[in-house]
Order: sequence, then C-alpha cells, then structure tokens
Amino acid sequence: MRVRLVAAVAISLFAATLAGCSNSREGRPDEYNDPRFQGPKGSLLGREDDSLFTLGVSKSRNDSAGGSSTGIGVNAYVWRGTLDTLAFMPLISADPFGGVIITDWYTPADATGERFKATAYILSRELRADAVHISLFHQVLKGGQWVDAPVSPGTSTEMEDKVLTRARELRAANVQGG
Repeated sequence: MRVRLVAAVAISLFAATLAGCSNSREGRPDEYNDPRFQGPKGSLLGREDDSLFTLGVSKSRNDSAGGSSTGIGVNAYVWRGTLDTLAFMPLISADPFGGVIITDWYTPADATGERFKATAYILSRELRADAVHISLFHQVLKGGQWVDAPVSPGTSTEMEDKVLTRARELRAANVQGG
C-alpha cells in the first residue's frame, strides 16, 4: 500500500514538473523571420567585404568600434588568421561568436615524447595588436604518464604575432580585390 502511495506521489510530481516545462505561448507567424535577427544575405561573413562575424546583426564599416551595434562577434581577419596559424594542430572547438578556438593535443613528428595544445581567444572586433591571446600547454611523457611542462618563454607571443601577420595579409588581399 505504501509503495503505491509513493509511486502515485512520484508520478504526480513528475507530471506537474513536466507540465511546468511546457510553453503554452503561441508564437507570432513572423517571430522566426524577424529581420532584426537575420544577417545580410551573401557569404558566411555577411557581405563579401564585411570584416566581422556577427550574431544576427551586421556591422557596417562606418560604425565605430564602440558603436551601438548589437550582437557579438570577432574580427574575421583575426579569426581566419588564427585558424590558419593553428591549422597544423587538430581542432576540437571553434566558436566564431564567442571568439574561442581550442585545439587537441599535437605531437610533433620529431618529438614523440612531448605534446602541445592551444587555446586562442579573439578579444576584439578590430584588427589590432591586442586582438588575440593564445594560451599554450605543453606536456612531456615521463614513466608512461603525461606530465605538465613549461612552455618556452615567448612562444605564445610568437604565435600571436604570426596570427596578426596572417590577419594583415588577409585584409590586404581583400582590400586589393584578391
């Protein structure tokens, strides 16, 4: 008898919880076609010449960096430059809206007892010196276990410089019509 009572109470609580999760509001027919949440037609970047990834709202070249443009995004040249620079490492995750790229462990062919991993953060909508930060991780194989090891000083800065150099190359090619 007690088991049936507990089962009935549990089922009632489950049903009440499930009913509370429902959304009884009807959507407007145009709710999912609202132009405020749609980017311009064209390439993945919006317009062919647009230099920003954006979430639903495009930013014209006339907007200032701190303007009232809504949505989040990163500079497309820095984003692409980061992907190109880290292309030798296997990619785990790439979020163009949040500006984070995470690689998997990479073992160089000439150093089988060590491996590297990178996390890149795109920090700006503008192509500038502090637009990217790369965190590098290094491990060495000791006694059959991977052990954290320090990364050579300046390696992260060198990678960031390579990203920015590649981003500038991409921008120059786009400006020249290439």
